[in-house]
Amino acid sequence: MKATPTSSSIEDYVKVIYSFTEWQDKPITSTQLAARLGVANSSVSEMVRKLKDQDLVDHEPYSPIRLTADGLKLALAMVRRHRLLETYLVRELDFSWDEVHDEAEHLEHAVSETFIERMSAKLGHPTRDPHGDPIPDAQGHIVMPPSHRLDELDAGHRGQIARISDHDPELLRHLQANGLGLDTKLEVIGRRPFGGTLEVRKLPSSFSPSSPAVPSSPDDADRLDLGEEAVLSLWLVTQGTHLDCTVQEPTAGSLMSPRNGR
Repeated sequence: MKATPTSSSIEDYVKVIYSFTEWQDKPITSTQLAARLGVANSSVSEMVRKLKDQDLVDHEPYSPIRLTADGLKLALAMVRRHRLLETYLVRELDFSWDEVHDEAEHLEHAVSETFIERMSAKLGHPTRDPHGDPIPDAQGHIVMPPSHRLDELDAGHRGQIARISDHDPELLRHLQANGLGLDTKLEVIGRRPFGGTLEVRKLPSSFSPSSPAVPSSPDDADRLDLGEEAVLSLWLVTQGTHLDCTVQEPTAGSLMSPRNGR
């Protein structure tokens, strides 16, 4: 990467560009970037020109924005800072998982690289944050779990929650109140009629693909109806297949970046 100093604004921009494409393939547009950062489109246009001048993004008018190799390196460094800080706040300072995003946003630009590496060592070099997002290592390598978003799974599929989007603190509190968190095991029951909610069933923590069928409890207390926002916020690592399964199993990614960079 060039030795050009970076501002907190530049760091925020490349982090958001990266995060947008971390769990899906479509690159971000200027309008989407403006919405995510809460700024005007004109401000985004000006900053994207600066990012391009510093060789941090590739961008042509009316086209999506993509990180260059230098931009990706900076983005992963900022993602590492943010996710390690979130993890530290939860583990060591007893913050709840719905509180830590904004706190980490304030801290990530202020702490030194030495602080970050000592914090990582103190935490035992964790590989995921409190929401399941992978933490890049000090060299910028990141491992993506082989997971599906919940809406991609058909009825009968089983798996455990690998990631929960942290975009909405209220949703995090709702999921936690219903006993859903990282590594919770679920079975997809199916959609309610006429475009209704998705019904899922919580499975025992001891469940494995070789386990026999899991009977429902008498009062179906282990069943939940999830609205669209919740369905689009949960990723599962699936466990085994089932009769008439149509889901293609992904493989884990272990790259500098799963989808960005040149």
